[in-house]
Amino acid sequence: MFEIDQFVADCRAAIAEDASHKAVREVVERAVAEPGSVLKSLGEPRAAGIDALYHGDDLTILNVVWAPLMTIMPHEHRMWAVIGVYTGAEDNMFWRRIEGEPGKSRVEAAGARSLRVGDAEPLGRDIVHSVTNPIPRLTGAIHVYGGDLIAVQRSEWDAETLLEQPYNRARNQRLFDEANARLAVA
Repeated sequence: MFEIDQFVADCRAAIAEDASHKAVREVVERAVAEPGSVLKSLGEPRAAGIDALYHGDDLTILNVVWAPLMTIMPHEHRMWAVIGVYTGAEDNMFWRRIEGEPGKSRVEAAGARSLRVGDAEPLGRDIVHSVTNPIPRLTGAIHVYGGDLIAVQRSEWDAETLLEQPYNRARNQRLFDEANARLAVA
């Protein structure tokens, strides 16, 4: 049975044993291998959003719910992450930095990985990715980050120009709010 407190304790014990993502990936993989248990504990997703399950200097654990057909622009975390899907689907496009003039860093597509229920995918600390929910219903995933994701200064890349800019938490929250407004109309 998936229990949030035990999951957090297991993730924290895993990074105490190995500071890389490897042991945490095993914890996430075990959790999403029983998606019904995760759904019972977290509840069936009702709206897009990000809910912090744990936030500390050592780890940030989020329950991320993507709206149907929602896409979020390329961004980085500046720390490793492990994504585990417990309902729906998450398509990750990976991007490669192209260095240009100072302050004009761009990205270009470099690969992709489709995640489905039960998948647990690690992302390295330097990965730039964008996320799309490719299906017409809500998707839920547990995202575990190897540090304080809230406090770190990071970047995102404009969806049209692919130019680097500071990550804007308020703009990203608006993407979730707008997706929920569309969901309410549908």
